[in-house]
Amino acid sequence: MECVATTAADLAAVRASLGAAGLAPVGLGVDPWQTAHRRLREPRYEAMEAALDRSGPAGRAMTGEEEPGPLGYGRRWQLAHLLGAVLVAAFANSPFQHGRRTGWSSTRQSLWADLDPGRTLAPGTGRAPREAWAAHVLDTTVLCIRCESGPWDVPEGLTFREWIRTGSPRPPVQADLDYHLTTLFPPVRPRGHLELRMIDAQSGTDGWLVPLAVATALFDDPEAAETVYRAVKPLAETAGASAAPRNPLWTAAAREGLADPELRAVAMTCFGAALPALERMGASDAVRDTVAAFTDRYVARGRCPADDLPEPDDLTDPSLLTDRKAASA
Repeated sequence: MECVATTAADLAAVRASLGAAGLAPVGLGVDPWQTAHRRLREPRYEAMEAALDRSGPAGRAMTGEEEPGPLGYGRRWQLAHLLGAVLVAAFANSPFQHGRRTGWSSTRQSLWADLDPGRTLAPGTGRAPREAWAAHVLDTTVLCIRCESGPWDVPEGLTFREWIRTGSPRPPVQADLDYHLTTLFPPVRPRGHLELRMIDAQSGTDGWLVPLAVATALFDDPEAAETVYRAVKPLAETAGASAAPRNPLWTAAAREGLADPELRAVAMTCFGAALPALERMGASDAVRDTVAAFTDRYVARGRCPADDLPEPDDLTDPSLLTDRKAASA
């Protein structure tokens, strides 16, 4: 609830400042009108553009022992990867790009899947979380090698492991490893906490609150965590061995949202577990009512927020993005 209150206050301040200039924020996963144009010219972004261009246009469009029980970091790590496709589908909210429909409910997630695969894939399975993440970090190619003057070198095919072993073009230091970590964009990124990178921005004044509340409930409440783990594990196993987000389950989530019947069924279990968990955790009535309304409006009907968006030409009207009830009735 502290997070809810602080974020709500921050957003109120942002809306007031924008409103004074005749502007309003729009919560969408991808800009539905404009072609991306990079404005930052720092060496990091020059190097990132050069490296990610090798994978096509998607880069520029997006530029101890385990503690026991369902809340241990090992189970959290596993649950985050299993649950990811359900979160993509439930909160898909980016069906447009360049002023037209793309055929995806989450165009944003489709772009991440097309971007440099080594940089955006989840670490391989079959290893303990720490070992899996460490191997992933070392075996991912270095995006750039920073220097104090001139353009940064953008090596091709140089993994961090090879850079350590060869020491060329210069030996890496701790700061290089720290920087390398910031250039990895898997769907779940460990940063002392687990950063969930698969959820589209949400429209409406309180749209942001639902993924925050649902994710908190499913990861922090032991009963909900165990219920959801048992529900999503069989579904994720049907996707085969290919890593997220480049496997059939994640592709179906990004393309179809909750129109996919298997994802819809599991999402109903997840949201059904989240609501009583939020009550047990002391969430306010307002938070629980907002989650319940989202569940009724979208999850129970096999729909996602993208299904209610007006056509791109109408997205300039903020009222069409804030009043979602009429569109979904």
